[in-house]
Amino acid sequence: MRTNYLMLGLLTVSLSTLTFTAWAAGEHEDSQHSASNAEVDRTISVEAGDMWFDPEAIQVTAGETIRFEIINNGNLEHEFVIGDKAAQEEHRIMMQEMSGGHGDAHGGHGGHDMAEGAHGGQMPSITIGAGETKTLVWTAPSNVESLEYACNIPGHYESGMYGDINF
Repeated sequence: MRTNYLMLGLLTVSLSTLTFTAWAAGEHEDSQHSASNAEVDRTISVEAGDMWFDPEAIQVTAGETIRFEIINNGNLEHEFVIGDKAAQEEHRIMMQEMSGGHGDAHGGHGGHDMAEGAHGGQMPSITIGAGETKTLVWTAPSNVESLEYACNIPGHYESGMYGDINF
């Protein structure tokens, strides 16, 4: 009888954990629902290597919704962040400060939370591990002339890991 209670207890805990995990995953999907299910005008593939992006520039139209497919063919983790030059610089400084100024924020970003989405609600971003492919859906704003995409992990931008988004 005692074994039955133990089995029942373990089953309950297991099912509760499974249910919670499924519920949490559903919430995560719903929070990105509008971006992932938006009507995409086109897909742009961006290759991330060790200290470079290809292409180095893209042309977009204001209001256009783009699915970026970022393929990390390099050996290092990278980020793909969209913002203006000033916002990129501010983010880069923050990343450097969190790495202790040693330029080694790989594998943890010096404590920076790199969850996909926006850095402080401002910049669409995604982190791509070595060998991974991820997507980011973004709609080009109408009030800017140019933006850039960049990897702001210390030393990456300075090594050429950025590209221009021209309108």
